[in-house]
Amino acid sequence: MFSNSLMASTAATGLQMATVKPSVVSSRRMFTSKSPISVLELKDIAQYKLASSGRISSVQPFSMSCTPVAMNSNPFVTRAMAGDSDKGSAPGLPIDLRGKRAFIAGVADDNGYGWAIAKSLAAAGAEILVGTWVPALNIFETSLRRGKFDESRVLRNGSLMEITKVYPLDAVYDGPEDVPEDVKTNKRYSGASNWTVKEVVETVKKDFGTIDILVHSLANGPEVSKPLLETSRYGYLTAVSASSYSFVSLLKHFLPIMNPGGATISLTYIASERTIPGYGGGMSSAKAALESDTRVLAYEAGKKGQIRVNTISAGPLGSRAAKAIGFIEKMIDYSYANAALQKELRADEVGNAAAFLVSPLASAITGSVVYVDNGLNVMGLAGDSPTLAV
Repeated sequence: MFSNSLMASTAATGLQMATVKPSVVSSRRMFTSKSPISVLELKDIAQYKLASSGRISSVQPFSMSCTPVAMNSNPFVTRAMAGDSDKGSAPGLPIDLRGKRAFIAGVADDNGYGWAIAKSLAAAGAEILVGTWVPALNIFETSLRRGKFDESRVLRNGSLMEITKVYPLDAVYDGPEDVPEDVKTNKRYSGASNWTVKEVVETVKKDFGTIDILVHSLANGPEVSKPLLETSRYGYLTAVSASSYSFVSLLKHFLPIMNPGGATISLTYIASERTIPGYGGGMSSAKAALESDTRVLAYEAGKKGQIRVNTISAGPLGSRAAKAIGFIEKMIDYSYANAALQKELRADEVGNAAAFLVSPLASAITGSVVYVDNGLNVMGLAGDSPTLAV
């Protein structure tokens, strides 16, 4: 789900890949088709409730080829796939995550920030575990097995990103005792087991012992399209539970099996501090809570386990989940026209920032909100406002 930023509704349904040439970034329309929408890794709007979950039966790595793949001179990639900045290796201070294991909660397709972060961490050498929302699990796993995400999985060295294991996860529920009967008997959850936060962590511990990196890429606001004054108590509290408390719960349960020196990342959005008309349903409040919790958890997790806690405030990204908001294309256009850097914002730029923040290069950074939005957050006046026209 995005927590990935403008994120608010629910998971993505169709998992087809939209491809575009990474080298073409000239027109604003092309920018929109490839641009990262925000931190919103929500889930399916009408039917879905919270994005996260996924699993395969064995601990064996996904049965997907990891053989190096020859790159075309003019490759096609999906929106969430790394762009030109992914080519070549930077000299000097490399981001090295070899020997590290990351759990990324909230990946249900190859089109959002969660996927982009997974790719960047994998490119840096980390082992990738994924938590996918239960109702989206079968589609996600099927798409992986059938190679529908293979172009999106290509790393800069030509190999394919490997997902070691996918776990079913619904981070709205801490333990099995919290799951209501109507959810237990829901056909979208049939066939899946051990998908509450507590159960997932216990399974990860049994499978791998420990992790080093935790990524929260979840958000859901069932009433995101409603103004705050029209939001129900249920809608407001659901947004906060799914989009911010879910991070508290994940860190609370994962902390005992996180290696000292580990790090966490969540995804927020500028609506936490500025008014964004149309981003309602309590989602702005949920993002504000997430940022406040980041500061408190940085202190508590730092004292208890030497774990760093940061959040990325990402600009708008046209992911499938974000489109549930309804006005994401306009937000992308607005950002392109008014950000300090008037260029396309790519999902891999958020992924690379996350890789830096969880790496040893950021060992003294914790409790921070890091903006990856082309500088939109520093602007106090829209440059394309009619009032500025001469």
